[in-house]
Amino acid sequence: MSLRPVIVGAGPAGVRAAQALVAHGLRPVVVDEAPRWGGQIYRQPPEGFTRPKEALYGFEAGRAHALHGAMAAILDKVDYRPDTLVWSAEGGKLDLLHQGAMSTLPYSHLIVATGATDRVLPFPGWTLPGVYTLGAAQVALKFQGCAIGSRVVFAGTGPLLYLIAYQYAKAGAKVAAVLDTASFAGKAAAVPAMLRQPALLAKGLYYLGWLRAHGIAVHQGVELAAAEGGERVQAMHWRKAGREHRIACDAVGFGYALRSETQLADLLGCRFAYDDLQRGALPERDAAGRSSVAGVYLAGDGAGIMGADAAEWAGERAALALLADTGQLMDNSRALWLEQRLARVAAFRRGLERAFPFPHGWAAAASNELVVCRCEEITAGELRRCVADTGAREMNRLKALTRVGMGRCQGRSCGVAAAEILAQACAVQPDAVGRLRGQSPIKPLPFSAMAAPAPRQEAA
Repeated sequence: MSLRPVIVGAGPAGVRAAQALVAHGLRPVVVDEAPRWGGQIYRQPPEGFTRPKEALYGFEAGRAHALHGAMAAILDKVDYRPDTLVWSAEGGKLDLLHQGAMSTLPYSHLIVATGATDRVLPFPGWTLPGVYTLGAAQVALKFQGCAIGSRVVFAGTGPLLYLIAYQYAKAGAKVAAVLDTASFAGKAAAVPAMLRQPALLAKGLYYLGWLRAHGIAVHQGVELAAAEGGERVQAMHWRKAGREHRIACDAVGFGYALRSETQLADLLGCRFAYDDLQRGALPERDAAGRSSVAGVYLAGDGAGIMGADAAEWAGERAALALLADTGQLMDNSRALWLEQRLARVAAFRRGLERAFPFPHGWAAAASNELVVCRCEEITAGELRRCVADTGAREMNRLKALTRVGMGRCQGRSCGVAAAEILAQACAVQPDAVGRLRGQSPIKPLPFSAMAAPAPRQEAA
């Protein structure tokens, strides 16, 4: 096979990887599930949408403009495939779905830049209409200029919590409250580590200050109790310092930071290792982005949550590694500079996790009635009973016995919570219960595509 690099994902990592390959004379294929490049953080609205970038992206408008422009400048030099899902991978080929038609795309080298999704920890009432993840709330705002409700509560923890609350309020939506499970004391203790990236720290402080200056209630160190409602969510309940609180709302956006989208890396055979900092298993990579599989490179949040700036650097670094591995002479000073920048972000990331820690007591506090897997309507009690009755102590065994993670989301929404419940029921740490293995298809496929003629095979 001749040299045919493929990039999966057209967010910050994928765009910068493509740019680097084009600069060295290659024509990569860029496969993008979204209709337009930019990824989640710089998601572009539909054609003809009139809101300016400053309104859509705030402080990030300049970076969004630069990234969008970078891809636009090389569109005639790449094979860009938007609205295309990579649903499986095997034997040096990707299985694609585009507009209901399947095809198979061979590659010589592959850069996986699949990004991240919300880390979900359920609470009573989280399946009510009007309850969204933070990421879904952001998609509604960026892609269509819509709010998820007329009076919104944002809850959970992580930098995204404050960013989205700020974006909604700035756009004119009514933000009823911000409920952060992380404490102020924890954030203050993490400041020295976060000073490694002072600009990012300053942005976070600005969002918090702006929200409070505009009369938006920000409660820190809370415990989410329940969403109340019937046909739609009507109020959010939480606890702080032993006291119960309630606030009326018609929508809730919640999440506990982000988790990497690793299913494709799993299907490709990449070796995984548990990451204590991100409380989950991640595909292994070296400083340049090389995975354990020859010819497969990992970049951006899909290999570990580092943020948009780091994703751009990681995408370029992975492309430089690919070029070096194919015999091209490279600028080692540029590669070293990129690795140094990424190392600095990694140190900042450790401070960020201390400021917005995972709520370690969540599983112990989860009632047996709490729905963990909404696709299959499986409760925490059912998972605990399975452990007690069968001795299951590993996630894929629990999945086989209960169907947790077998629904439409394939564990994206319930996988973290189920692992926490399993670890708590077994009285072990989450790294001891394994991870849900990626399965093909990575995302659901329409029956019409499955019934269609054999997939088109592209020439190698």
